[in-house]
Amino acid sequence: MNWLFSSAKGSGAMPALSGLQQQRQRQIEALRAAHSSLTEIQKDVEYRIPFTVNNSTISVNILLPPQFPQEKPVVSVYPPVGHHLVDSNNGTMVTSPLLTNFGMHSDLGKVVQSLLDEFWKSPPALMTDGNGSFPYNMYKPAAMAPYPTPSFHYSPRPQGPGAAPAETGRGPPRAPAPYGLITDLPLAVPTAESQAGVNGHVYKMPDIPEIFPELSDLSVSQLKQLSEEEDVLLRFTVTLPQLKLISSDKEHLVSSIVAVAKKNLQMEPQLEGKRQEMLYKYDQLTQMKSAFETKLQRQHELSESCSVSALQARVKVSAHQAEEESEETADNFLEGRSDIDDFLSSFMEKRTLCHSRRAKEEKLQQSINTHGQFPTSI
Repeated sequence: MNWLFSSAKGSGAMPALSGLQQQRQRQIEALRAAHSSLTEIQKDVEYRIPFTVNNSTISVNILLPPQFPQEKPVVSVYPPVGHHLVDSNNGTMVTSPLLTNFGMHSDLGKVVQSLLDEFWKSPPALMTDGNGSFPYNMYKPAAMAPYPTPSFHYSPRPQGPGAAPAETGRGPPRAPAPYGLITDLPLAVPTAESQAGVNGHVYKMPDIPEIFPELSDLSVSQLKQLSEEEDVLLRFTVTLPQLKLISSDKEHLVSSIVAVAKKNLQMEPQLEGKRQEMLYKYDQLTQMKSAFETKLQRQHELSESCSVSALQARVKVSAHQAEEESEETADNFLEGRSDIDDFLSSFMEKRTLCHSRRAKEEKLQQSINTHGQFPTSI
């Protein structure tokens, strides 16, 4: 009990910050100045910096022990990653020499910035398995397939002899035969005398005979007239069965094309309705994906705040606070500001609380050493 009767403190006014506390505040201000994205989790104790690399968001958690900066800060990352600056056993605790050699004259803001620079130069890889690691791969946002913005383009078919539809690596599926394909035309292998049509079909020109029997019934004068007069030759050519067949096929093709065009126009409202439905569902999907990623990030933050190292740091701070309160109670008793009954009840309660928290802190430290930062059970 010798420590109980230490020298009494001064007046009851709030004491000024000690040299260690001033150093702590300067380090925190340096950290704030160096990182605009810094988030305060617990005042003067815990801070977090998010950064994104390779489309993945990683949080750097900074815990300041009670005797910081005499004690080294505890820096961890979440989700667990593989990196040469991170403990390979748990994938979360940063083991950089900058932290190992941290002292009273180190700059916390520059130390953390150096760690982030190293992560940028050598991006960490997310751990999908391992002992004591959080199953982040089950909820990884990047695992979701990208959602391309829907677009609808119309490309006119090429016209003219020898033209063929352009081939693209990605496009709408080919229409079934009843919608747009002319299937009742004679098919043949393309030759110099044939023309490739739309839909991949080829129209075979009628054979041109070497001898025209119709000419054998004509007189010499009629043959001479055919040779000299173009109008007479044209009228004779029109009566040939080969040209009649070509004219008939042409009329059939035109009728088929008109029928297909009308059917396509009738399907336009249905297509537009399906398009609007698809856009609506895509908008729903985008909103649900955004909500999922927001909740996932919140889940990661909650999981990290409940890690064993975070709990250990908080218990350590609470134990230190209980110890300071017990010392203040003892000082009040020594200075005569409280009677012995109040002193005994209050002092024993605070000392018991302090020792209880110290024991819990040691148990959590043993758990970290044995199972890592995210054990399945403690």
